[in-house]
Amino acid sequence: MVRESFERSLQRVQDDLLVMGSMVEEALVKAVDILKRQDLEAAKQLIQQDRIINEKRFAIESEALTLIATQQPMAGDLRVLAAVLEIITELERIGDYAKGVAKITLLIGKEPLIKPLIDLPRMAEKASSMLHRALQAFVQRDVELARAIPSEDAEVDALYNQVYRELITFIMSDPHTLDQATHLLWVGHNLERAADRVTNICERVVFTVTGKMEEMDGEGRENLGVEGIA
Repeated sequence: MVRESFERSLQRVQDDLLVMGSMVEEALVKAVDILKRQDLEAAKQLIQQDRIINEKRFAIESEALTLIATQQPMAGDLRVLAAVLEIITELERIGDYAKGVAKITLLIGKEPLIKPLIDLPRMAEKASSMLHRALQAFVQRDVELARAIPSEDAEVDALYNQVYRELITFIMSDPHTLDQATHLLWVGHNLERAADRVTNICERVVFTVTGKMEEMDGEGRENLGVEGIA
């Protein structure tokens, strides 16, 4: 009976993690769409809604720590709970990146965009898709899926490099575009970092199943020491 109660609690924690993950996925794509439409009111709302994501993280953390402290989980269950604590931290940070994009929208305001936003929405969609599947891998304990996802980070990096080159070209041809181009570069950087953090989640999935930490492909992660606006 005690074991059944613990398993229900553990499942509830994982269900809550998926809810938080869905909120973050939506925020990431929505933030760039808001920027594209230059919807300042929606940007303010998204910034406020980040508090809900943070509150969800703290609630999950509290429940997971309570289970660890009171239920003496076995090794496999302890790995799951440890992974949950790590994953919700990554999710909160990705949510911060989405909030950062919304803040940049407010900085740009109604100033006409210097270029149509094409690659930034693609970056957001790709990062969100990677995140969705990484969380699926966690729930399904799918090690192969978790190992496959990080290789897709190269697509996000390629899009970021393309955005970077285009914006640098704008700055060189017209110095008056410097401020907005810099803001858009921050957006690209936030999205690139979001995809990097999905790799961290995938590493935790593998750890949950195998008990071993694997350094997955994520060239350039953590090497800049820059988080953009959050």
